[in-house]
Amino acid sequence: MIERAESLVRDNPFMEFRLDYLSQPMTGLPKLRSFLEMHPEATIIATCRRAVNGGKLKGTVAAEVAVLLKAADLGFQLVDLEFQSVQALKATDLQELSNRVGLIISHHNFRATKKLEEQFEEMSRYPADFYKVVSTATNLYDNVVMMKFLEAHSGKHEMVGLCMGEQGIISRVLGVRAGSIFTFGAATRGEETGPGQVTASELRDVYRIDSVDAATQVYGVAGDPVEHSLSPVMMNAAFRRETVNAVYLALHAKSLKDLLACVRDIPIRGLSITMPYKQAIVAELENSDPLTRQIGACNTIVRSLEGKLYGFNTDVAGVVVPLEQRLHLAGARVLIVGAGGVARAAAFGLKAKGAEVFITNRTAEKGQTLARQAKVKYLKRPDVAKHSFDVIINATPVGMGNGKASPLEEKELNTKYLFDLVYVPAETKLTKMASAKGIQVIPGLEMFVQQGARQFEIWSGKPAPVAEMAYVVTKALERRTAEESAAEPATATRKTIRPTARRATRPAAKKPTRKTVKAARR
Repeated sequence: MIERAESLVRDNPFMEFRLDYLSQPMTGLPKLRSFLEMHPEATIIATCRRAVNGGKLKGTVAAEVAVLLKAADLGFQLVDLEFQSVQALKATDLQELSNRVGLIISHHNFRATKKLEEQFEEMSRYPADFYKVVSTATNLYDNVVMMKFLEAHSGKHEMVGLCMGEQGIISRVLGVRAGSIFTFGAATRGEETGPGQVTASELRDVYRIDSVDAATQVYGVAGDPVEHSLSPVMMNAAFRRETVNAVYLALHAKSLKDLLACVRDIPIRGLSITMPYKQAIVAELENSDPLTRQIGACNTIVRSLEGKLYGFNTDVAGVVVPLEQRLHLAGARVLIVGAGGVARAAAFGLKAKGAEVFITNRTAEKGQTLARQAKVKYLKRPDVAKHSFDVIINATPVGMGNGKASPLEEKELNTKYLFDLVYVPAETKLTKMASAKGIQVIPGLEMFVQQGARQFEIWSGKPAPVAEMAYVVTKALERRTAEESAAEPATATRKTIRPTARRATRPAAKKPTRKTVKAARR
């Protein structure tokens, strides 16, 4: 714990020590004295959460409070006490704790986001320096519920609020502008102390949480799933490079209805739409450009100040631009594998460039429909190996994630170029087979960057920093590959104390109060 804290304190002098992760908290506490004495600039929260409240301590409320009182004596400025423990304490014992150290009263709901008002009404009966309400987002709109809750109470109380879970990223980033005094991030990847928690460095470097304010425009990538998307890394880098006051989030939308409700209430200024909503979203648009209407699929949305949604399709540019950089498309023979939203964009876009386009698809009927609509040719799967092409495009998700599956067999790869639109992982079974046959591989990263560049230009009105976008995504893929290669099965040695980080605005005094926190925020 001390080693991790030493590595973080210079960049983030506000941390939480999860003392309940120590097998013997009382024995370990005195060893922290030297760190506290060496870093008087640091503000440290002591938390020793019991197992019944989602922590690791298998003791009584009395044992929990004893650890926190000892932490206060050592110089910790804040302690975090779960509301159930607060209720079990005598009023005099709670008063003693509150007199000796800054107090955070917490409540965690690991199942849902509901009854926030009722819960807070009970919590606020007990005096505290901060009230921390944490729920679990089961849909995107739960983030809206949490932020409205923060807006309603942060004027009268010092509040901390967020939603756990993958769908709670909105509240972790935007909650600070809705009234949350601080938020939490893991010390490093793999040391998360809550579901859906991202690292402190991601909060700062990717989501730029230190600069999020009321004027920050919100964008995001929406789909199911979006876990592997590198769009937030790429788009936030572009916003930073071009000094656009905006943040871009990953929105795991399990239904289109949930996504649209979230868009209406946040409000979001623009969206990247990915699987499986590219075609379904078209019916929800107020208007779209002619190309999007022709394709029948939309991957880019602009939300007007009045709340109207306008659609564009930048997947066409994502496919066409990398190919035009390598060959003349007029008269080129191109096979598209797939019949989804990206395949539709590729078919219409390449047909418009004069290419001879062929479609093959696992479901023949869907592929034939696309071929008929785009006025291109449909090729039965058994006939693929009998033809040769200038380009084969994989427009299916096959190979995404682990890269072990392939939409085509080696004998079917009769082409000069293979364009695999899957970009995670960087190398798939399909690209490996193509490389082994001497086929020139166009990585999906190029399509990803080009379509994102066009989105950035639509949203910001500025030229996209394409080189910067490509660079950060390439580095992110390299880091991800390295992390996956180095990953080991979880062991007891990984269950160490994880200091968690918060936004830069922090309490300035040794014992933060509502007054000193407000002064620090100013």
